[in-house]
Amino acid sequence: MQLIRQLMQLQAEHGYLSNDVLRELSERRGVPLYRLEELVSFYSHFRRTPPADRIVHICRDVCCEMRDKKSRDEFIAGQMDSIAVGETHEVSCLGRCDAAPAVAVDDQPTGGGSGLSGGVVRRNAQADPYAGQSDRYGTVRQLADDIGTLKSVCVDRLTAAGLKGMGGAGFPTGKKWELVAAASLNPPVIDDFALFDEDAKHPRKYVICNADESEPGTFKDREILSLMPHLVIEGMLLAGLTVGADRGILFIRHEYGPERERFEEELLRAREGGVLGSDAAGSGRAFDIEVFVSPGGYILGEETALLECLEDKRGEPRNKPPFPGQRGLWGQPTLINNVETFALAASIIHHGPDWWHAQGTGGCSGLKFVCISGDIAEPGVFEIPVGTTVLELIEMAGGMRNGKSLKAFLPGGASSNFLPADKAGTPLDLDAIRAAGSMLGTGAVIVFDETRELFPLAANLVAFFRNESCGKCVPCRVGSQRAVELLQAASAGPANALGSGQVPLTQTLDELNETLEQTSICGLGQVALHPIVSMLRHFSDEAPG
Repeated sequence: MQLIRQLMQLQAEHGYLSNDVLRELSERRGVPLYRLEELVSFYSHFRRTPPADRIVHICRDVCCEMRDKKSRDEFIAGQMDSIAVGETHEVSCLGRCDAAPAVAVDDQPTGGGSGLSGGVVRRNAQADPYAGQSDRYGTVRQLADDIGTLKSVCVDRLTAAGLKGMGGAGFPTGKKWELVAAASLNPPVIDDFALFDEDAKHPRKYVICNADESEPGTFKDREILSLMPHLVIEGMLLAGLTVGADRGILFIRHEYGPERERFEEELLRAREGGVLGSDAAGSGRAFDIEVFVSPGGYILGEETALLECLEDKRGEPRNKPPFPGQRGLWGQPTLINNVETFALAASIIHHGPDWWHAQGTGGCSGLKFVCISGDIAEPGVFEIPVGTTVLELIEMAGGMRNGKSLKAFLPGGASSNFLPADKAGTPLDLDAIRAAGSMLGTGAVIVFDETRELFPLAANLVAFFRNESCGKCVPCRVGSQRAVELLQAASAGPANALGSGQVPLTQTLDELNETLEQTSICGLGQVALHPIVSMLRHFSDEAPG
């Protein structure tokens, strides 16, 4: 963590990382220069040349591609009028899909289209059990004086509730906490990388909150961090006391500056109130949380790529097994959940599983934070009972924009399969969405109205995965690039041609998709072609030609 943090700090001081700056750091830390170069060349946030007086980043991904470019261009022109030198750069998703087209000026999010979001639409705020600031952390305070009881209560309640990870994979949360609690510490592994970080030499368990949501259409964790940071902190603390960790890390994307500040303010209050520290919540155990700011890259949302980044390596996914719960950060047992999972875990442990099951509707259990964007009147984040249908969510969000009809939707963000409008009665539930032919994924619904041409939008999503591939494995690196080339060629010429013209485009994409699904190291490559394959399955008449 130390090398990347120092590189981030040096860039903040100098504006970029010059050869002289890198050499000085290399000599001062005794780190080979090539180690620094391999980090700087991998992570998108680092700059090697002096920046302009003003830098405007413009999101190029699907939700922003769908919005009015004229208003965006007028906004950017206004930003550039008053300065001598300015630059504009198209970038991957900024996590502001509800404010599309999203723009950041000098790394600060700002309203390029409809303005910044107004926050979670908190229907009943059922997930937050606390009426006011003085009530916060009541659950952990009540349980912390008996660690044995705390462990059993946490694991039993999460297991009985059936909470699954809300980051996309859906692994049972209670089971994950139980496995990490039972795991033994491993001997320290001191390799060429670990030599530069003291933490590697001292075996301990870790709790990591993954706040690196970077997938187009996904921004629910951003709003939970902003409005309910105390639930995330309490969830991490309960997890730490359960698994025997004394250290927590919030891994947050650098584009979430305002949300990071809100979280850090709450961290300070928690420390001042004795919730965190050497006697966390009166438990007699030490536990504290630090914030690590990502140097950039969608791939870091993959848990093992995240770990590689924390170890000052290039953020490339590891082969599994072993899993992080066995060998995670610095080779030690590590519990990783995302923002929403920790927040909801705190609610379940407070109220109990019976309360959780009662929150759902239509035979489903629990609550879910869902974001909705695209052709919707009021994009934002909604706390809904699990089992709420896509149509009901659309109505909560003010209905379709401009009174248009629904044509298609992605129920779980950019990595989920397109579904046609006749599937909009499907409940937003893991099993129900899977049965409908897609996945709930990150809980990010993107809607498309009747006027949209879906082929270029699906191709845009494939290009996103190509752009964000770490390049480690050949199937993803080469396959995603080949898919983009095929889609570009199809858009420019005959619809179903490939090379000699003998192989239909859909067949080639299906075969390429199967290869990526079966041979890619991580989930990015495994889902990279899902948008275009699923779109053509339901809307085959929209292939260009």
